[in-house]
Amino acid sequence: MTPLVEVRDLHFHYEDGTKALDGINFSLHAGETVALFGANGSGKTTFVLQLNGILRGEGSITVCGLTLAKDNLPAIRSKIGMVFQDSDEQLFMPTVLEDVAFGLAPELAIDKAKSALQQVGVEEVMNKAPYHLSAGEKRKVALAGVLAMEPEILVLDEPTTFLDPPAQSNLVHLLRELPQAKLIVTHDTRFASALASRAVFFERGKLLADGPIDEIVQRFGWTYPALAEVDLRYSAQRRF
Repeated sequence: MTPLVEVRDLHFHYEDGTKALDGINFSLHAGETVALFGANGSGKTTFVLQLNGILRGEGSITVCGLTLAKDNLPAIRSKIGMVFQDSDEQLFMPTVLEDVAFGLAPELAIDKAKSALQQVGVEEVMNKAPYHLSAGEKRKVALAGVLAMEPEILVLDEPTTFLDPPAQSNLVHLLRELPQAKLIVTHDTRFASALASRAVFFERGKLLADGPIDEIVQRFGWTYPALAEVDLRYSAQRRF
């Protein structure tokens, strides 16, 4: 089966010379949900921003059969819907409905926007100003704005940021119902495990591992220690 996303030998340097991506190879297939793990600054967000050309490195990227190139950017960006870590970056219109309808064909905009808001369960806020919403509502509205564009792939960057446990649970249930392939950049292994069966691990711009999520979590110790363990370590440090 041809992957929805295929990345080969991807390199990227920032203007100050920092090597952010160093020979990344990656594939995403239809229906997959893949978690992207790694420390802050390891290259995860830089990587996903390459997929729709927000950042451009060296190497080959193919999305839904389209080679990442200037002429293909509009089509590729219609295939990949990105939900950023800070929802406020995506919400800028006077009302929620206008925000979700932004960028849609005028004759379809309102109906599609209402449908997307209903899909994520926040149609009751459509006439509110985005800045009056809770963090969980903002996240859902940002997602609705992406879903209204009918992408084939969803990319979510730290989707649990600012969300309380009930809002995180609601987001898990919502994402499970969506048919799109998904890439989830996160430190939250419990959230990731509820959605993904596969994970990749970034370190210093390299993709070190790709495999079942439980194996990746165990291999890299990518879990929070129990509070009792933290307390014991702290007590031991205080003695010396």
